[in-house]
Amino acid sequence: MNKTCKLIILFVIACVANGAKAQELRSEVFSLLNLDYPGLEKVKALREQGKEKEAATALLDYYRARSNVKNPDLDLKKITISKQEQQWADDAMEHTFFVHKGYQPSYNYGKDINWEYWPVKDNELRWQLHRHKWFTPMGKAYRVSGDEKYAAEWAAQFMDWIKKNPLAPMDKEHYELISAGEVKGKAENVRFAWRPLEVSNRLQDQTGQFVLFLPSPSFTPEFLTEFLVNYHKHALHILANYSDQGNHLLFEAQRMIYAGAFFPEFKEAAAWRKSGIDILNREVGVQVYKDGGQFELDPHYHLAAINIFCKALRMADVNGFRNEFPQSYLDTIESMIVFYMNICYPDFTNPCFSDAKLGTKKEEQKNYRDWAKLFPKNEQIRYFATDGKKGQLPAYLSKGFLTSGFFTLRNSWGMDGTVMVVKAGPKAFWHCQPDNGTFELWFNGKNLFPDSGAYVYAGEGEVMQLRNWFRQTAVHNTLTLDNKTLETTESVTKLWQPEGNIQTLVTENPGYKDLKHRRSIFFVDNTYYVIVDEAVGEARGEINLHYQLAKGKVNIDPKTMTLTSAYEGDSNVKLQCFGEKGTTLKKEEGWCSTAYRQRVKRTAVAFNTQKDKADAVRYITIIYPTKDAAKAPKLEAKFKNKKFDEKALEVEVTVGGKKQTLNYKL
Repeated sequence: MNKTCKLIILFVIACVANGAKAQELRSEVFSLLNLDYPGLEKVKALREQGKEKEAATALLDYYRARSNVKNPDLDLKKITISKQEQQWADDAMEHTFFVHKGYQPSYNYGKDINWEYWPVKDNELRWQLHRHKWFTPMGKAYRVSGDEKYAAEWAAQFMDWIKKNPLAPMDKEHYELISAGEVKGKAENVRFAWRPLEVSNRLQDQTGQFVLFLPSPSFTPEFLTEFLVNYHKHALHILANYSDQGNHLLFEAQRMIYAGAFFPEFKEAAAWRKSGIDILNREVGVQVYKDGGQFELDPHYHLAAINIFCKALRMADVNGFRNEFPQSYLDTIESMIVFYMNICYPDFTNPCFSDAKLGTKKEEQKNYRDWAKLFPKNEQIRYFATDGKKGQLPAYLSKGFLTSGFFTLRNSWGMDGTVMVVKAGPKAFWHCQPDNGTFELWFNGKNLFPDSGAYVYAGEGEVMQLRNWFRQTAVHNTLTLDNKTLETTESVTKLWQPEGNIQTLVTENPGYKDLKHRRSIFFVDNTYYVIVDEAVGEARGEINLHYQLAKGKVNIDPKTMTLTSAYEGDSNVKLQCFGEKGTTLKKEEGWCSTAYRQRVKRTAVAFNTQKDKADAVRYITIIYPTKDAAKAPKLEAKFKNKKFDEKALEVEVTVGGKKQTLNYKL
């Protein structure tokens, strides 16, 4: 490149940096900082002399030389950028912003950035725009390439965001509104740009971006003051608007710890850090049941909570305040990890109950490796962290978490295993779907009965309709009355017997007024499952027993009430339902979503029986996993007790000519 071209490029970059939307020296920054903090002596002296520009320059010099504060998420000696991150960084130069994985290709937000652009009325698309996910890739691109254009553009976009997204007064509860119609004017944008979760996301990520761009000429003393004043405003906003409960509160608290630990020069830094630590130390006992389950009863948010708690510990470790977390905090995290490993499948994937998305083995193993550093004595965590090369598996196979209502009935931890995970717990919160009694079933490398998932979260019109479709009880592997969504989700475990040739689980949920659902599951000979469903009460209507299978060909025989899959490979299933006289089989709409805004069609059916009297409606379903469903054995089943019994059950099943009696007494 000749000298003239270089000068032109530098001139363009300088213009962009100057237009970094009019950076000003924000003198109020000095009143926000503790100028008696070690290392700020020169800054204090210059400020007292009225030399604020020189004081800002000294402050920038201080940060560029600072070495006593660590960011555990960033190693400046090992900065790498993936191909995807490079693409996000390059796209961002043209204002095409990576906002959400569910909306690809990314949208362009205009030459003059329109931070209120809302191409699809999905709240997540608008909220997550304000997380600035492309800023860190731009920082990595700058560090790897040394190209100043990334830093200049970042500074310009940063200032543009500040200018166009002022914080205006708004009621706290408006941040979580599903519909935008109730909030008008400036507050309509504030509810997206300044929702506490998004603010906390910026608090955390800006610590890394600060370090990545700090050496840049575009990171001027004036920009530093703008950055710090804006950052301070973020922290104060969180303090005044913490979410009331759930994972949002955990995220916000953990990120306030980041703010206080990474910028100890702020006068309130110690209070910020203490605020976050106090909340996490409290909430680890509030949000996590004694059995290790997180109270939202969603595998995705259970995992998120583990990593929030761990992230706080790592920040404490590198900056010397681990002693502010008691041993009980660590013990609870460890119990959460044990919970998670037990409800996942041999390929490390998780059930997609509620709003959960499907993880990958690569992602999950990274989690286990991180956890193994915090819990080096736990041999089970070590086993999964090393993919079985070190450590050891749990001594048991099946496992129940009775408070959270998650149960795993398995015959192996290996890829060829048979694993059923059942969800039947207490009432939970927004992310938890009304699906008590539902299950997923893995066999020989395949999930045969995947949960319907969530598809989208919340928004306007069609977006909310789509969310509501995936949330309805009728699209889960459980029982409904007139296909209506459950009115009550408060399952009680009546029996859990996880050992021997016949393992037994009995749960009961008072799903509707005058109708309860008792589901009894038997895992027989480590081979097949028998599910007994009993709808009990005075209610009248149609009782629907729903099953959702995996994508692929499934043969349906309404006469024998039998489903046989014909999937490619050696993972198939035969399901046969034995219902009351007059039971019919109906094919239903079936979808499965394991990632945001991604779904596939699949076979779904319901076995329907009219309940026009007080007597219970009862079903027996045999689910027989097999490599080849066409060669599956003949199945038969009948009730031995002629009517529903509150304290006992006895059924007889015959599989391939072998007769078994399955029973229990409560």
